[in-house]
Amino acid sequence: MKRRLVISDIHGCYEPFNQLLELVKYHPVNDQLILLGDYVDRGADSRKVLDQVLRMVRDESVIALQGNHDERFADVVMGRHGEAKVKFFEHGGLQTMESYLNLSFQGAEAMREELLEKFVAIINERYMHHVRFLDELPWFYEDEDHIYVHAGINPDYMQWKEQPKRDFLYIKDPFIKKPISIGKRIIFGHTKTIDIHGSPDIWYGDGKIGIDGGCAYGCQLNCLEILGRNKYRTYSVQAERNGYALS
Repeated sequence: MKRRLVISDIHGCYEPFNQLLELVKYHPVNDQLILLGDYVDRGADSRKVLDQVLRMVRDESVIALQGNHDERFADVVMGRHGEAKVKFFEHGGLQTMESYLNLSFQGAEAMREELLEKFVAIINERYMHHVRFLDELPWFYEDEDHIYVHAGINPDYMQWKEQPKRDFLYIKDPFIKKPISIGKRIIFGHTKTIDIHGSPDIWYGDGKIGIDGGCAYGCQLNCLEILGRNKYRTYSVQAERNGYALS
């Protein structure tokens, strides 16, 4: 059986992502890597992260799920849902635009509509394969012992697969703070673990494991290694203001 490794919320943190893969000695022949979404926004290198994740899914059978930032990226480029553009600017979209246009927008917030138009044009010309990739990603994955999802499972649904897409990508407190029992442990990202238990380390709850270490916020990028049913090992790469250090 392949070793199972789970990472979430890379958010354009290209260097920490690759340092974490090196730290865990990731090898595609021996390992099943599962990525829980949010590859873009906030960090400096969304384009490079997407290039790599797309290649890994294609060539290494990596499993990649969709996160809310990934959905928003596709919505903005495709002109869907007017509110997506506002949220894009509010939640790290400028950094994503910088990574694709190879420009710094510091002090250019007043020009963001003009910059967005240029960004969408570049994406349409050169990177629509990124948009199609994100837009077609699944919302969950499961194996014999675990359910993997970006945000969580709504406990109000008897059949969790019937919950709305928005719950898969956005749910927080109703999932984290309420007990849920569906026979498998749920591994999720989206909510920074420092907001759950005051630490960026992986959080082990009752039937749930939160792994978003908040790397794009200056905390850390986590990896969960699944050793067996209820047996895990954790790894992390610490994000620093002027670079990244392994730990």
